[in-house]
Amino acid sequence: DDDLFSSAFCENSEKLINVHLFALAAKYYSLSSLGVCTPLEDVLEALKGDREGTTGIKLDEFMNNKKSHEVQVMSELVDNIANYCGIKQVIDIGSGKGYLSSFLSMQYNLKVYGIDSSSSNTNGAHERNRKLKKHWRAYQSRGRKNLKSQSLEKANNRPVESEIECKTINGGLLNNVSSLQNQDQVIIQDLVPSCDFTEMATPATNTEAEADLLTCTQSHETKLSEEILAILNVLPADAVEDFSSSHYNSGELCEEEKRQRKITSLQTKARKSSESNLYFPLTSCITAETELSDIITDLEDCMMVGLHTCGDLAANTLRIFTAKPEIKAICSVGCCYHLLSEQFENEGECHGRVWGFPMCQYLKDKGWCCGRNARMSACLALERVAVGQMLPTESLFYRAVLQVIVEEIYGYCICSDRHVGKTFSKSSSFIDYVRRSLKKMELDDSKLPDSSIMDYYEKYKHRMNELEAFNMLKVVLAPCIEVLILLDRLCYLKEQENIAWSGLVKLFDPVKSPRCYAVVALKNQSCY
Repeated sequence: DDDLFSSAFCENSEKLINVHLFALAAKYYSLSSLGVCTPLEDVLEALKGDREGTTGIKLDEFMNNKKSHEVQVMSELVDNIANYCGIKQVIDIGSGKGYLSSFLSMQYNLKVYGIDSSSSNTNGAHERNRKLKKHWRAYQSRGRKNLKSQSLEKANNRPVESEIECKTINGGLLNNVSSLQNQDQVIIQDLVPSCDFTEMATPATNTEAEADLLTCTQSHETKLSEEILAILNVLPADAVEDFSSSHYNSGELCEEEKRQRKITSLQTKARKSSESNLYFPLTSCITAETELSDIITDLEDCMMVGLHTCGDLAANTLRIFTAKPEIKAICSVGCCYHLLSEQFENEGECHGRVWGFPMCQYLKDKGWCCGRNARMSACLALERVAVGQMLPTESLFYRAVLQVIVEEIYGYCICSDRHVGKTFSKSSSFIDYVRRSLKKMELDDSKLPDSSIMDYYEKYKHRMNELEAFNMLKVVLAPCIEVLILLDRLCYLKEQENIAWSGLVKLFDPVKSPRCYAVVALKNQSCY
């Protein structure tokens, strides 16, 4: 295969001469073709056992289609990992606006600490979480009504045969399941809870069925009240609502009504207090040396997650995971490969620094370097282009000509320390784009008349098709470069002695979310 693919290039000039072979080679070395990924369905089945999934809020009502898809899929996997490991605390690194953190706390009742370096993101997450809770309570109320209706329907249609009455799965079950000891595949056994087979007489009438349901509901409510009253013991004295005469005429209420109203108020206060403590947005910059216990005072056995952790943050998250015994599992989806720091890109600089690439010892020994252009290419979305979402050719052309102008007129190379950003979308013309960009780079645009700017545009306009073809080749090559970065992270985990299982899992639809691969790992149970 290597010999076949090498014929895509001229042996003497090393120029590309066979685009078809080039595309086939790129496809061959992509993650989907190499067969190194573990299917998401297999991971969920192994972790979940007989535990049923959870249904809840419709995320597309509160997030865009891309974000709701990502949060829904990833939160299910995170919840299953947390349950398998028997943990309730989740650390969301690079939590941003808190979409994933909020959903994990409300949908799955996990205690989530969302850590982001931006205080504006953290403040926004606080406000967004507050608004989401209002909608969440409405969904919970609606869900309870639907559950009651479904329970009545099941009771009416229940056959008269014997039924299986399963014992409640206690919290210790997850600690007794088989561990993930094989480095190459997930082997989990004995996840089925023990069951008692008893004869249950079916109620003869709908009235009896409703009576059974009422008894069950009352039992549940009694338990809930006991839990709420236990919470009240730690609430401040002013947590109890004051029933003043402006709200009620106390003289007209009997003692029982007063007691019931007070209990209702206490329950509401307790519920709100409990809910508000499930998700904690925090502001902090995470590095490989970060001590989480300095940020989270009640740190306990937990797992780390990251939804599109940017640049070096993805690598640092993996390093923290392997180094800290209290972190039992990780699920990390990286992005922004162009912002990765590379050890061998600028040799001789910053000795002793922790680099984002490479991570594994194998590539370190090889002195491997991708370079910024390759990392930029890895960020491109082949699947989107394949379904017709073409590259923004005009903006790319503007940016290319701008680089020529800056180098020839100002003797300055546009590199990673200065960014033009999304100037194209704000510009009315090429002249406007150039002037906005120069000001953003703090370069004097007065020495450049409009006529000179347009001369550059006209000089290179006929080469726009070449630029488009070049960028299409970069798109085809993108998955191969992403493979290198992801396999480097996976190999780093394989090199660690305390990891029971690690793998790459394709979580998302790549058209909706191009950075769709998660690095997932669980530590040995002996580390628990």
